[in-house]
Amino acid sequence: MALRGTNQEFGRPYNRRIVLESIRLQGPIARGEIARRVGLTVQTVSTIVRELEEQGYILSLREEPKGRGLPPATLRINPEGGYAVGIHITPFGISAALINLSGDVIESTYREAPNATPDHAFDLIGAMVVELTRLRAGGRVLGVGLALPGPFGVESMSFVGPTTMTGWKDVALRERLATSTGLPAFFETDMAAAAMGERLYGLGAQFSEYYYLYFGVGLGGVMVHDGSVLRGAWGNAGEVGHIPVVPGGEACPCGNSGCLERYLSLEALRRWNGSEADWVAEVAPIFRNAVAIIENLFDPETIILGGLASTDLLERLASSTEGLHNSVSARKDRTTPRVMVARGGQHSVLRGAAALAVSGVLSPRFGQIFTAERERGRDLLKSGGIAA
Repeated sequence: MALRGTNQEFGRPYNRRIVLESIRLQGPIARGEIARRVGLTVQTVSTIVRELEEQGYILSLREEPKGRGLPPATLRINPEGGYAVGIHITPFGISAALINLSGDVIESTYREAPNATPDHAFDLIGAMVVELTRLRAGGRVLGVGLALPGPFGVESMSFVGPTTMTGWKDVALRERLATSTGLPAFFETDMAAAAMGERLYGLGAQFSEYYYLYFGVGLGGVMVHDGSVLRGAWGNAGEVGHIPVVPGGEACPCGNSGCLERYLSLEALRRWNGSEADWVAEVAPIFRNAVAIIENLFDPETIILGGLASTDLLERLASSTEGLHNSVSARKDRTTPRVMVARGGQHSVLRGAAALAVSGVLSPRFGQIFTAERERGRDLLKSGGIAA
C-alpha cells in the first residue's frame, strides 16, 4: 500500500495522518525511512513526529549501540495513546468494541435488538459506550464510529427490506450518535468499514489492489485501490448484492428480481430449509458467477471473503470455488489464490468503524475538505454544472 504525503494547502493534517499510518503499519521505523516511504522531507516528518510524540500517540525508542555511534531512534504506535469505540448495527442487534490505537480489541459487547428503532438503538449505544469506556477510565477516547448496512440516500433501496435498517430513513446518524455518546461521531457502510478493518489489521495489508466481499445479513463489496476504498459518486459503490443474476428469480425489496443477495447472504441462509453444507452446494454456481463478475470488473490481486459469517462458512464458500470461470484473474503467474478468507474475523467491522473515528479526529480538516468537495460536486451535477 502506497502512502504519499502532499504539498497542497490542506496538507499538514493529511500528512500528520499519513505519518501516523506509516508508523502504525511499518513500525518500529526511523524518521528517514518514513520520509522516504511517504515522499516528504525529513524535516517535515520530524516536525510531525515531535507533535505526535508530545501528544502521546507514538513512542520513540533507541536500541543499545552495538558499535560506534548511536543507532537512530525508531518510532512505533503507543497502543494506550488513545482509544475509539466501534459500533455495528444490523437488523438483528448491535455490537460494540473499545479498540486501542494498535487495533487491539480491549473489550466487546453485544445487545440483541431485532429491527431496533432509532430511539431504542441510540439508547442502547449510549449505555454500551459508557460500559466500554469505563474499562479505561482516564484514558483518551478519541471518538466513536458507526457502521450499518447501506446504501445511503437511494430512495428505492436505502433502509428497505430485511437486510437493511428498515425505518431509519432520514435519521441524522452523526448527530444522533454524537448526542447519545458525547463523543466525536462518524459513520460508514458496514462493508466499507469491514474492508478498512481488514486493510489495517488483516490480509488487506499485503495487497494494494484487492476486493473485499462482505458476507453479512445482505451482500456487499468494496474495491480497495492503492490502500483506499473506492466510494463512487455518492459513496454507494459496492452494492453487488443488488446485481440481478437470476432471470425471473426471487423478488427483491429493491424492486428488481433475482438479485445476488437473495441467494448469497446470511438472510438467504436463514430462509434455507436444510443444512449449511447443502446450502453452500446449492449456491456455489451463483457464487462462482459473482467471483467472475467481480474479477472482470475490477481485476483485483485477490478477492478477500469476510463479514459476519462464521469462518467455517466462509471457508466452505471459498472451497466451493474449485472450477472457477475463466476471467482476467485466471493468470498463470498468480502467486495468491483468487479467493481468500479474511483474517480479521467479525471484529473487522468494529475495527474499521473505530479507525474511522481515529482518522477523523486526528485529521479533521482533511475529512471536512474531502466532504465539502464531494458535496460541491453533487450540487454541480444537480444544477447541470461541471466541477472544476
